[in-house]
Amino acid sequence: MQKIIPHLWFDTEAKQAAVFYTTLFKNSKIGNVTTITDTPSGNCDIVSFTLSNLDCMAISAGPHFKLNPAISFFAQFESEAEIQTVWNALIGGGKALMPYDTYPWAQKYGWLEDKYGLSWQLSYKENTPVEQQITPFLMFTKDQAGKAKEALETYTTIFPESTIEAIVPYAKEDGDKEGFIKHSRFTLSGQQFMAMESSLQHEFSFNEAFSIIVRCETQQEIDYYWEKLSAVAEAEQCGWLKDKYGVSWQIVPTIMNEMMASQDKEKIARVTQAFLSMKKFDIAKLQEAYQG
Repeated sequence: MQKIIPHLWFDTEAKQAAVFYTTLFKNSKIGNVTTITDTPSGNCDIVSFTLSNLDCMAISAGPHFKLNPAISFFAQFESEAEIQTVWNALIGGGKALMPYDTYPWAQKYGWLEDKYGLSWQLSYKENTPVEQQITPFLMFTKDQAGKAKEALETYTTIFPESTIEAIVPYAKEDGDKEGFIKHSRFTLSGQQFMAMESSLQHEFSFNEAFSIIVRCETQQEIDYYWEKLSAVAEAEQCGWLKDKYGVSWQIVPTIMNEMMASQDKEKIARVTQAFLSMKKFDIAKLQEAYQG
């Protein structure tokens, strides 16, 4: 089971965005769609879906948070025809952040923001095997610029089966601060991530719109990740926390999948009201609410 799940926050478009994305990539599908009621954001659709074998989740929960390029999806392709098709689909109604073109690091590459606000980096490089087609990509900006290496070392210490595979610093001639991370690859619990940082002027930084779910089997595991990651007390709510680098995480028991997939609306309503009052999730209390 995939332990770490990218989670996307939308205003009202979670279902249509997930359906759109799953049409673009092989080995993709919609999983479960659940509507929870009587939340501070009203009724919220929660969507689980898979993109090219990567489990993801999305929620429609109002205009409180907006997706931005601080965390994007880096998608690699095996042919120029494939990347061109996906670029053409994603750019519709969106905008280019870096033009789709040939660059020193790829035969074809482009960075865009789609019509739902999600950022994508698309890349095709000849003779490069694609192991994980879609990879979450973190960009450390503003006050977090210069902290990427420390963050990667922190994360890979916290999560088992984690390593830093590559760190490439900016050279003097690269147009950013020499020594800052130009590109990096790392693995958390078997899942690939990428990261970079920039000292240039950017209007965005990490926020709750793109968070990272950590699936936990036990209360002990929830307690462990909560203690290791939470650094902003006022951000703790409903299983959500924010670490010292500004990245948002959700520490969630795996049993929640079964609870929220229930066809019993009363059970879902009880669980919803229970977790809305929590900061860190309490599995025993969630089970009690589920059973009524």
